[in-house]
Amino acid sequence: MNRIKLHVRKGDNVEVITGNFKGSSGKVLEVIARKQRVLIEGVRMIKKHLRKSQDNPQGKISEREGPIHISNVKVLERGERAASKGKESKKKTTKEKPAKSKASKNKEAKEEQA
Repeated sequence: MNRIKLHVRKGDNVEVITGNFKGSSGKVLEVIARKQRVLIEGVRMIKKHLRKSQDNPQGKISEREGPIHISNVKVLERGERAASKGKESKKKTTKEKPAKSKASKNKEAKEEQA
């Protein structure tokens, strides 16, 4: 399985640079890598008519974001990356040795000679 690397990630603030929604900006909600598309908060709102059901006894017109091609988007600001769930970041636990100066080396050499 090859993972497709894209210039946009979930959580980034982006601006639409071409197309019908040029100039609008928002936060990336989802990246659909296989189709090379992104969902941006508040951009390309799609209305979907829902029929009557138990959840919606009157019926409903719901609005949600539609996908935009990833090439039409420019990153303004990178989002904060949280540590991944599966892997924990390993911290190096090496002990630092105090640096010896030339003066302390000279003192040690004199003490050994005496």
